This record gives sequence, C-alpha cells and structure tokens, in this order.
Amino acid sequence: MLTGKRQLIRRAALAGAAFIPVLLFAGLAAAQVEGQPTPGGVGLPPTVTEVGRETQQFYNVVLLPIITFIALSVLGLLMYVAWRFNENANPVPSKLTHHTGLEIVWTLVPVLILVFIAIPSFRLLAHQVEIPAAKVTIKVTGNQWYWSYKYPEDQGGFGFDQVMKQDADLQPGDVRLLSVDNEAVVPVNEVVKLQVTASDVIHSFTIPAFTVRMDAVPGRLNETWFKAEKEGIYYGQCSKICGKDHAFMPIAIRVVSWEKYQEWLAEAKKKFAGAGPRQQFAAVSAR
Repeated sequence: MLTGKRQLIRRAALAGAAFIPVLLFAGLAAAQVEGQPTPGGVGLPPTVTEVGRETQQFYNVVLLPIITFIALSVLGLLMYVAWRFNENANPVPSKLTHHTGLEIVWTLVPVLILVFIAIPSFRLLAHQVEIPAAKVTIKVTGNQWYWSYKYPEDQGGFGFDQVMKQDADLQPGDVRLLSVDNEAVVPVNEVVKLQVTASDVIHSFTIPAFTVRMDAVPGRLNETWFKAEKEGIYYGQCSKICGKDHAFMPIAIRVVSWEKYQEWLAEAKKKFAGAGPRQQFAAVSAR
C-alpha cells in the first residue's frame, strides 16, 4: 500500500516537473508572423502597438510568475499532504477542525495577491480605455457575416463592406479564411479611433496584433483605439459566436504611410462612391 502511494506521489512529481516548462515559456512568442496566426506558433502573438506591449509585459512580468508560483505551491502542498498525512503515516486521524491562524493566512494571502495585481492592471486598463486625440475615426458595423466600414467626411465620406475571399478568388500572398475583398486602410504612427456597433446580433471586433477587442452591440456605439507603429497588413476575426458563418467573418486592416494613405483615400472615394449597404444575407457563401 505504501509503495503504491509513493509511486503515485512520484508520478505526480514527474507530471509537475513536465508542466513547469509550459508555464515558463507560455508568455514567449516563437516563430510567429506579425498580423496573422502562425501554425506552430508559441505564446502571445507579436504586437505593433504600445498598449499591446504593455499588455504582454503585464502578463509576462506580473501574471505569469504569480500563477506559476500558485500552481507550484498548490502542487507541492498536495504532494506534501499525500506523503505526510496518508493513512499509513497517520493511522489515527487528527480531530482538528479549525485553525484560526491558518484561516487568516489563506484569506489574507489571496487578497494581497489580488491587490498587487490590481495596481498595474488598473493603470493598463486606463491606458486602454482613455482614447487620445484621434487623427482618423472609422465606424465599424458588424453584420451577419461581414463588416462594414464608414470613413467620415473629413476622410473622404465613403463606406464599404468587407467580405472574406472565397478559395477560388485567392491570389498569391493571400491568407485562406483571412483575406478579404476590401481591406480597411489606416496611417502608421497615428491614433485611430474605432466606433464599433452591429446591425443584427452581437459581434466582436478583434485584432490581436493591435491588442484590440471590442464588442459590436446592436443599438450601442462602443469606442476603442489603436496606434500601429509598423506598416503591414493585420488580420483579425469576429470573436463572438454570431451565427452559422461566424468562422468566416475575418477582419483585415492595412497600415501604410501617411502619403500612401492619402492616395488610398482619393482612390477609395471614387471606388466606393454611391455604394449602398449590402443586403442582410449577401455575404453568405454557397458552401
């Protein structure tokens, strides 16, 4: 009986040791491509915004060590209890039911941990929700199952829909299930404010590389922002289960220089002049 318990404890220790590398390297990004998911990528995706770096630093420097410490502490405590207080080591069980000092400790320690986490968390949250003066404002509307973008009058006064490209329409360089027919374009190193809403059900506008996620709720106008520091194309997806084509509702935003952005505005104003709203189910593909 004792041998079996020792084997159980040994197996638990080996399992815990195998889990340690997962905890230690969970916050490290390896072999990832900016702006899109990467097969085999490890850790958090690369980010191109200051808020994104602060968020990942908060996770890697504050949260990850704390949850690693908690996980190892609980594992060690369980192993110690199994070894020290098993039936063979304690044939006569203790009658102790309360220990005031221990109860105070296991109440105060979690409270102190949460307070320690809250201080940098509130600072980061304030940076995320306080929108600085924006150079560009875009209204984004979630529909089943595509996105609509509206640029204000000072940016051209036009709008367009963004629908996922079908496999037959993909070109070299496109990403299956992520590339779209009309990419939204924004300038690099400028604050972009997004006004997010929906026309039918709740959606969620999410771009990991910008560390942006905002719910699109019918009848409500939510706001968020980002400031991309690197040119390129960045993909996202709706992250709310919004219906049968939820998995086919990608987001694509291209970040370019200010000069190229002005050129795109002039072209887009002509291209999308007089474009009417897409019908409710026009984006549903024939699958």
